[in-house]
Amino acid sequence: MAEDHYQTLGVPRTASAEDIRKAYRELARKYHPDLHPDDESAKAQFKKVQSAFDVLNDPSKREMYDRYGSSFEGVGAGGPGGGWGGGPFRGGGGGFPGGAEIDLESLFGGAGGFGDLFGAGRGRGTARGRKRAAQMPGEDVSARIAVPFRLAIDGGKTDVRVDRDGKVETITVTIPQGLPDGARMRLRGQGLPGTGGGAAGDLLLEVNVEPHPVFHRDGDTLELTLPVTLAEAIEGAKVDVPTPWGTIALRIPPGTSGGRKLRAAGMGVRHANGAKGDLIAEVQIMLPAGGDAAAAARLLEAAKAAEAGAAHPRAQLRW
Repeated sequence: MAEDHYQTLGVPRTASAEDIRKAYRELARKYHPDLHPDDESAKAQFKKVQSAFDVLNDPSKREMYDRYGSSFEGVGAGGPGGGWGGGPFRGGGGGFPGGAEIDLESLFGGAGGFGDLFGAGRGRGTARGRKRAAQMPGEDVSARIAVPFRLAIDGGKTDVRVDRDGKVETITVTIPQGLPDGARMRLRGQGLPGTGGGAAGDLLLEVNVEPHPVFHRDGDTLELTLPVTLAEAIEGAKVDVPTPWGTIALRIPPGTSGGRKLRAAGMGVRHANGAKGDLIAEVQIMLPAGGDAAAAARLLEAAKAAEAGAAHPRAQLRW
């Protein structure tokens, strides 16, 4: 019965590409033959792990595998295209399925790691080569950071405290312009250090954008409530509105009712690629507080006179 590649790597069929790579790195370090030179079962398991990774790490192969199973290209352990040359680790250093040199260089420290690891292609390698097989990449580190609303819109640099295996350090991070809440940032080489010269892992930052007291963000649209006086709403006016890109004069049309939304194109969230969102201002009519009682009475009489004969504002409200 053909091996189930997902079971071999210990991941579900819905696993992401990152989940698959992480599982492969862990299993490859666990079963690598140069770490277990006399263990045939480790060699056999490493072969299965490598075959599974070769298929699931390639989006097109994975799609075919999910559709047709291991028979789609004969990629099962020992099948056609397996490339094992009649047995594990025989011949001149090329006996790994699916171009594993790239995978192992990534796994054991980058350029030059493969030749050192296997004695420059001399079968099982020298003792020195096996010793260098202990090169392993560092683990990724995850952290959450709080970013001020304005910094997320403008972009810029901020200091972040990161706990790397119990050691807290402060690093400077560049926040891209228009970064949304919930975004994930990957900083290459900022995770835990590798061993034996292996590459450092990555730092994965989950971003929490802090709220703003006035503005609300919906995608690339910035929204705010815009207070206007009763006179401005009746007569119309131009009012100053602050935006991330400077203060603008927003026109209030005559006879504007509360709740009306006015749009300022291109004054919302912007990105380095030139994309721009809009600013939406929702009008809120503010009646004068306190003031002269006689003036308020005259205002009330004028309002009643203006409403005479007009349609009732709640006439359309129905259950």
